[in-house]
Amino acid sequence: MDKISYLFLLLTLLAEIVGTVGGFGSSVFFVPMAGFFFDFQSVLGLTAIFHLASNISKISLFRKGLDKKLLLRLGLPSVIFVIVGAMLTKFINAKALEIILGIFLIIFSSFLLWKKDFEIRTDRKETILGGSLSGFTAGLLGTGGAIRGVTMAAFNLEKEIFIATSAAIDFSIDFTRTFVYFGNGYIHTHDLIYVPFLVVIGFVGTYIGKYFLNFIPQDKFKSVSLILVLLIGIVTLSKILFF
Repeated sequence: MDKISYLFLLLTLLAEIVGTVGGFGSSVFFVPMAGFFFDFQSVLGLTAIFHLASNISKISLFRKGLDKKLLLRLGLPSVIFVIVGAMLTKFINAKALEIILGIFLIIFSSFLLWKKDFEIRTDRKETILGGSLSGFTAGLLGTGGAIRGVTMAAFNLEKEIFIATSAAIDFSIDFTRTFVYFGNGYIHTHDLIYVPFLVVIGFVGTYIGKYFLNFIPQDKFKSVSLILVLLIGIVTLSKILFF
């Protein structure tokens, strides 16, 4: 047990709570945070496994809100393109991927903080594009929840419908990319010691996040989440470029 980083586990729990309440999913916080403890390929493998447990808990807690039609429209292109993104990680340097991740988080969060009323139309073409980009970035960078969140926000869904449907799409993405990451050799034996802890944290963090949702206005917390995403992006990029 001396090999376990309890700071990493604590930060993972916070990422799950904030990700649940903010609506972006925990990976947008977990991936850059885990990069301080593991190499980027290990982070991708652990993210996929962690998210499987996290999304199962979200689906079970918010199952009444599942929108099957939206699940199909967003989920199918997401699953197809997560395979493409995950396969590309084998051909791109891990350091380059971290730089891309940092830039992506900074640009995306800054844009949404600037354009708070930004919405994507609910037409079929825009929905498919949003799902495709979400799946691709999830496979390539480990996180695509922010793009999917913006796409789903255009439908003005209630919180439970939003979270349940997003979690179901995310589960499909994670289930698919786990096999690709395993084939790429990203799921390392020495990292599996964390899996039982991540499974428990996925359930506990989601439950706590669901509790906080009753007290926190979604619009206000989303701004706080975006600021955190921006800061994480800056720290991630700084770590690679200057240290």
